[in-house]
Amino acid sequence: MNIQIFGTTKCFDTKKAQRYFKERGIKFQMIDLKEKEMSRGEFENVSRALGGWQALVDPNAKDKQTLALLDALVDWQKENKLFENQQLFRTPIVRNGRQATVGYQPDVWKNWE
Repeated sequence: MNIQIFGTTKCFDTKKAQRYFKERGIKFQMIDLKEKEMSRGEFENVSRALGGWQALVDPNAKDKQTLALLDALVDWQKENKLFENQQLFRTPIVRNGRQATVGYQPDVWKNWE
């Protein structure tokens, strides 16, 4: 298993995800989105695994202005705008190879073990 957790240190669900894998002795790589953004390739792979980039959008994101702009754009522009504004991501994004989840999803993760 090659687990990557994308999130922020202040996110409660990201901390819960880290604890989930630690308690099971599963090694993971934590990527703080405030320090290092997701690459274009990672973004596209995660989007594909989730069935589209729309699953990554956090409707409760603090950046309401950019969230409103995202809603106002034409569909083909939205994906690029989301990639450029990763503070709009719902976290944690947990990736295991070609599989990925958004949010705290222990029921899915247990099937990865």
